[in-house]
Amino acid sequence: MRPELLNPLFAEIDTLDGVGPKVKKQLARLEIARVVDLLFHMPVQYVARRRVATLTPDMLGETIIASLTVDHIDDGDGRRPTRVRATDADGNRVTLVFFRDRGYARTILPPGERRTVSGRLDEYGGALQIVHPDHVVEESDGAEIQDREPVYRLTEGLTNKRLMALIAVALDERPAVEEWADAALVAKHDWPGWGRALEDVHLGAPGAARARLAYDELLADQIALLSIRAAQRRRRGRALMADDALVDRFTGNLPYRLTGAQTRSIGEILGDMSQPAPMLRLLQGDVGAGKTAVALAAMLRAVEAGGQAAMLAPTELLARQHHATLTDMLTGLDVRCAILTGREKGAQRKAIYADLANGDIHILVGTHAIFQDAVHYRDLAFIVIDEQHRFGVNQRLALANKGERPPHMLVMTATPIPRTLTLTRFGEMDESRLDELPPGRQPIDTRVISMVRADDVMASVGRLLAEGGRAYWVCPLVGDTDGTSDVAAAETRHAVLKTMFGDAVGLVHGRMSGEDKDAAMAAFAAGETQILVATTVIEVGVDVPQATLMVIEQAERFGLAQLHQL
Repeated sequence: MRPELLNPLFAEIDTLDGVGPKVKKQLARLEIARVVDLLFHMPVQYVARRRVATLTPDMLGETIIASLTVDHIDDGDGRRPTRVRATDADGNRVTLVFFRDRGYARTILPPGERRTVSGRLDEYGGALQIVHPDHVVEESDGAEIQDREPVYRLTEGLTNKRLMALIAVALDERPAVEEWADAALVAKHDWPGWGRALEDVHLGAPGAARARLAYDELLADQIALLSIRAAQRRRRGRALMADDALVDRFTGNLPYRLTGAQTRSIGEILGDMSQPAPMLRLLQGDVGAGKTAVALAAMLRAVEAGGQAAMLAPTELLARQHHATLTDMLTGLDVRCAILTGREKGAQRKAIYADLANGDIHILVGTHAIFQDAVHYRDLAFIVIDEQHRFGVNQRLALANKGERPPHMLVMTATPIPRTLTLTRFGEMDESRLDELPPGRQPIDTRVISMVRADDVMASVGRLLAEGGRAYWVCPLVGDTDGTSDVAAAETRHAVLKTMFGDAVGLVHGRMSGEDKDAAMAAFAAGETQILVATTVIEVGVDVPQATLMVIEQAERFGLAQLHQL
């Protein structure tokens, strides 16, 4: 429950004086709905002003405050601006320029009167000028112009002056709260209290106040993080306990030794699975770091504990790659791994449903098909989601809801995009890192080459093919439908390369049928074709170690995550 003391801060914004329906809509565009939102709508910068009696060239570029006498006005005519000629206390001349004036200048700057003016002093044609002064007031009101004025992010119809007035009203709603920061820390940095800090930031004296508010934000963030993690641990799932005989047999059958990072990550994951609170852990590691082996070890713990495991992949190509890899790794183990995608139809699909429901399938690999309504697991205890950034929260939950109790979940990625990092940062996921690669991994040499040298690139590919090598050629589009696009298309590039290298060139893209994609990939893996022209359908799940070169055409048209995956 929120303390009653804080209720004024969380009142709707239209409870403030001066906020009617029109202003409320304007503030909503700035995501300001409550009083507290307005108080934390911080200035983006401050305008520093210098009070002067006379104007001199050494002030050029500064925002000044000066009292001026209006001499005369040259009215604009729609094409020419209005120019107000004025002089300072020593008779130095300055021109105040107004575009699209329509009589405004005459209203605020009547000839013969003195006014206090604020604005940026510049020079034009050898003469001093101020374009669109930001303040023009009666000389007696000159002290009201702030020497340091906050500038806010605005929206159409809402001026900086109007927003400042509303914030002044909101500041009156601040409750008197006890100090929550450590007294020694406050004294060390000479921080003001929370309420005073808000006032200082909005009235142009940020200094220690901004640091104080930043500390408060980080402190609240950490408290929220701990609360989320505590709530996550209170959820009741199922502890998956086993002696890990299957895991030991699996790792013992591998033709290589696991890296230290893999061993450490397996230990972290199995430790979480031994707890009743459902695990939600991110396994992060570069392509080739061995995430699949770590995931399979965890799935085998679930199987040995009497449950089933599911592995969700974003594309059919990746799902089939995983199924083939897992099946090979499970050789000699009495564990059945099946695949379910949109391609499995009729009797084959019904048989998978039946075997999954009665527990004959221990591990199911697939695309979105594995969490459709018709799919029922006997006991789904563990979930692996590969390339987690390709799935939304609702899709993860749809699969998790297939378990009688919340299953343990491992999500994997090679691309730590901001959304993935946010999930770990704000407490939804713990993290394991594969921060070392298997021995023998060759470094990747990346080069940027202008398209004017495309012929040189093709010649290099030709030399690679002559030596028996293989290469990918990736394009951003499948085809150029109207023949006018300047974006590289896979079908067009395939045709060009085929005239040069004949049947050594293959093609794969998302519009092809599943069988045709499999055939193209199989031919490339077997060496029947040596160049595979493709779109980002090969972004994940393609494993052809003999391919040592990749050409990415028009790389600027791909996102950072896609380039990293490729």
